[in-house]
Amino acid sequence: MAAVQSASNAGAHYLGFIHFPPSPRHLSLAHIEAIAPVAGRAKNVLVVVDPDDALASAAADMNAIDFLQLHGSESVERTRVLGQLSQRPIIKAISVRSADDVAAAQAYLPHVHALLFDAKPPASGDWLPGGNGLSFDWTMLDQEWLKDQFWFLSGGLTPENVAQAIQLTRAPAVDVSSGIEKAPGEKDEDKIVAFLAAAKGKTHGT
Repeated sequence: MAAVQSASNAGAHYLGFIHFPPSPRHLSLAHIEAIAPVAGRAKNVLVVVDPDDALASAAADMNAIDFLQLHGSESVERTRVLGQLSQRPIIKAISVRSADDVAAAQAYLPHVHALLFDAKPPASGDWLPGGNGLSFDWTMLDQEWLKDQFWFLSGGLTPENVAQAIQLTRAPAVDVSSGIEKAPGEKDEDKIVAFLAAAKGKTHGT
């Protein structure tokens, strides 16, 4: 709850709440409903991975949730269906390893509020769909079709590199998880404030 308050006070526009049991950041839907602010400037995002119809429908009944973020292998058609079931605008995470991954994301545009570009985890090993602290070659985002779109940059961002990342990619928005943690699943309030200050072009403490 303290992390939610710190992010909101520091000017975050979106607050993400992860519902994915394998993740150290997993929260039950009931817990999310209890801690997600119902009113305020920040919008609440329910982050899920390849949700079934029941979970998407449950999101429709969550008064505190404004957006549904899909962080799995959801197809374009599945994304459309999940938007209808959840009755929420969709943020679709795209795993990036090559420029072709970025280009293919264009097909989702009719069905999403925004795209979110994250690093594709290695094929082998015990990796989560996101929140791994991995980055990718940001120059792959230099594609003409993206210039008029609203999208998020994610993957390996920290208070130390987010300003440079925004300058290089001209990302309209950024997303962070592991880069503002003391340990997996444990947010650091000072890092939250420093990240948001850097993202907004300010010096921490001013």
